[in-house]
Amino acid sequence: MNPHEQFCPNEACEARGKIGEGNIWCHSRKDHRYKCKLCGKTFTATAGTPLYRLKTSHELFVIVVTLLAFGCPVQAIVMALGLDARTVRTWWAKAGGHCEEVHEHLVGKAQLNLGHVQADEIKVKTRGGTIWMAMAMMVSTRLWLGGVVSPKRDKHLIRALTDKIRQVALCRAVLLAVDGLSSYVDAFRKAFRSPLPTGKVGRPRLIAWPGIHIVQVIKQRRGGVLTIQRCIVQGTQDAVERLLAHSHGGTVINTAYIERLNATFRQRLACLTRRTRHLAHRQTTLHHSMMILGTVYNFCTPHHSLRLLLWITSQRKRWVQRTPAMAAGLTDHCWTITELMTFRIPPPPFVPPKRRGRPPKVAS
Repeated sequence: MNPHEQFCPNEACEARGKIGEGNIWCHSRKDHRYKCKLCGKTFTATAGTPLYRLKTSHELFVIVVTLLAFGCPVQAIVMALGLDARTVRTWWAKAGGHCEEVHEHLVGKAQLNLGHVQADEIKVKTRGGTIWMAMAMMVSTRLWLGGVVSPKRDKHLIRALTDKIRQVALCRAVLLAVDGLSSYVDAFRKAFRSPLPTGKVGRPRLIAWPGIHIVQVIKQRRGGVLTIQRCIVQGTQDAVERLLAHSHGGTVINTAYIERLNATFRQRLACLTRRTRHLAHRQTTLHHSMMILGTVYNFCTPHHSLRLLLWITSQRKRWVQRTPAMAAGLTDHCWTITELMTFRIPPPPFVPPKRRGRPPKVAS
């Protein structure tokens, strides 16, 4: 137990969410509880995590989440570990909600020079029809930027995905590569705009970002022959080639990297496999699965193309493995599943309430 790495989760405490303030001390080593000196509240080390008030072993919970994140079916987990299927699905939902909060805190609040982004959709079969899953990734770091699940492949799905990309993007030159869906172009043009303050009453005018380049890869199959058409919807050929070279995203316009990420998701989630008989049951379960897979992919899975060569001597070398989050500068090490499940998100800083009434008299 290290109280210097803990923060007070009490919403009414003035030091909530702050680490290293000296206000946390050990209250009970047996129960792993801490106490805040300012507000006097005690809290456990697992507060704010899926392990909070868990009746079973924490190691068993981490094992189940690890198996789910790498494609193990629920029935196999039930038979191997002797758990109830409802318990596994409940843990699945808790882990998915926690991974969504971690993703929004670390990736959603980051400001990154994206450079090259690719987006695509996956058609998911369910018992009641089909569901669409749209996802995006940063090519240079292979970082999964997020995803949206919707029953329809319409402009609302695409607009929600572009909002996630816009949330983490700095106002820099960006190459946006998508498929032939026309909704992307309008959604990108509306998302990448900033208000121009004029000091007048009313809504300010929105100014489009400079350096936004939109390309499309249109694939058509007619008579058994596949044709690929690459179009530059917005931008210039020289700028597109420069961004491709800077992000190491190939020599021609493509969506190969997001398609490889889709293949990873299809490999680890049975309902995403083509011609599968394992259909998804509910949209919320699919959303939780997407968040678990995406967060584990970002923080816990080393990517082969991101490794760095480290020379120890002139004749000896080794490879340093990196995850997409490490390549993007969001963390300095490869996380374990246990570290992911025990990561506590600090609450927002305390804001003192405004004082009402007359100001106090100052003694002369």
